[in-house]
Amino acid sequence: MDSSFSGFPPEGIQFLADLAANNNRQWFEANKKTYQEQLLKPAQSFVLALGERLQEISPAIRYDSATNGTGSLMRIYRDVRFSKDKTPYKTNISMSFWQGSGKKTAHPGFFVRFEVDGGGIFVGQHGFDGPHLAAYRDAVADAKMGIELEEALALVTSRGDFEIGGEHYKRVPRGYDADHPRAELLKYNGLWALNTDAIMPPDLYEPQLVDICFANCQKMAPIHEWLVKMESLL
Repeated sequence: MDSSFSGFPPEGIQFLADLAANNNRQWFEANKKTYQEQLLKPAQSFVLALGERLQEISPAIRYDSATNGTGSLMRIYRDVRFSKDKTPYKTNISMSFWQGSGKKTAHPGFFVRFEVDGGGIFVGQHGFDGPHLAAYRDAVADAKMGIELEEALALVTSRGDFEIGGEHYKRVPRGYDADHPRAELLKYNGLWALNTDAIMPPDLYEPQLVDICFANCQKMAPIHEWLVKMESLL
């Protein structure tokens, strides 16, 4: 697979627009070749190109151009089992670049999503499993690690219009001081930074899309680095 990326072809982005208007299996199967050639193949090249760049942030960043859901690329098929929306396909293409062995969703990473209107970039971990949640809370409560997190969050927010998120609980969890100086952070069950407007529609067609994504990831990298350090304490 070629790691050179020259931008998504117009036919690929148009496929997403047409899919939004024809989100059914019959239409998708009739146009599957366009999806594979004009969207999926360029996305594979993008994964390799951005993955190589992200290793400048951390050589341990993992990525894979597989298209079956085991690699960086998310499958286009929606899980509709518990959703009122039964449309079978996603109208975006998304991918992850993670750091850690085993299940990719269990580790911090960088995530990119493209759609007709542009795209967004997410850094961090959307939700912690049990061991990671316990490690996160202990790290937040710890004087050294907690201050390092505050510094990382302040640095990221000073670099651009990045949304910080992860708060889930209404109260500080049992076993931690409700008056702790980082009480709000103790209510999180994940930690992430997000720029939903990082990518404008014209960017999708250009090779510079890789540079735009990498620049945003660099700016948000302190959160990733803190999470990796936290995970190493498990």
